[in-house]
Amino acid sequence: MGNSSGTAFTQPWTAFTVEQAPTPGVAVVHLTGPGRGNMMGLAFWAELPQVFAALDADDSVRAVVLAGVGSTFSTGLDVQEVLGGWLGRLGSGATAQAAQRTELLGVIRSLQDGVTAVARCRKPVIAAIHGWCIGGGVDLISAADVRLACEDATFSVRETRLAIVADVGSLQRLRGIIGEGALRELALTGKDITAARAEKIGLVNDVYPDHETLMAAALEMAAEIAANSPLAVAGTKAVLNEDREEDVARGLRHVALWNAAFLHSEDLLEAVAALGERRPGVFHGK
Repeated sequence: MGNSSGTAFTQPWTAFTVEQAPTPGVAVVHLTGPGRGNMMGLAFWAELPQVFAALDADDSVRAVVLAGVGSTFSTGLDVQEVLGGWLGRLGSGATAQAAQRTELLGVIRSLQDGVTAVARCRKPVIAAIHGWCIGGGVDLISAADVRLACEDATFSVRETRLAIVADVGSLQRLRGIIGEGALRELALTGKDITAARAEKIGLVNDVYPDHETLMAAALEMAAEIAANSPLAVAGTKAVLNEDREEDVARGLRHVALWNAAFLHSEDLLEAVAALGERRPGVFHGK
């Protein structure tokens, strides 16, 4: 199988660590922030596609476990760091906005490409989720092949509570994972759900009592995958992805254009202010 000397293991990542598991052929990718709660800032989005491209190219890797460090998986997009600069550029007084909105479209597409790199990776990815998994965290795990959770995991497709249309893949990929009714409930309410509810609707396959048991189960499943023919595993994932990813790509193009046109609003400014002041947003549809 070879040793794990590829760039995924040797690169000094800022927002990730990549390690060889005790079982040959299994890589463990940890989200490490650097933001609070493994928040997804600029470094995360720059490195995510690089990490998974490197894992894809590494013949020593046959399966990947994706997890978070600390007390949580990820609290999602760092709105201020990633989008903060756009709040002023598209505000009142910015009359000619075609160039800015074209640039914003490119930013959204680059975020989408980062998550799509997880789905595109030929090595199956098992997400092991504990603590909070919010917004961009759900986008990320929706691109994994299998999701496992700890009892303390909490999930939220929270974008509508932040005056944003989720645009990085959860609206497209979750339909095939949890079904139309559950997806619409989560996406339209922005509610938090427990690991037990996530298991009931099929968002996660199994729930484990603690983080140690969760990681052991994820590594065991990855080892089962790694023991199979890598050509057959990669082919199986490619065939499973074919129809879904074509539909996903079309949906991602649509939502990227939608948010490039409509992301900036008084409601979004209110949502950012409410985040900073730790209070609920009060929205007026403007």
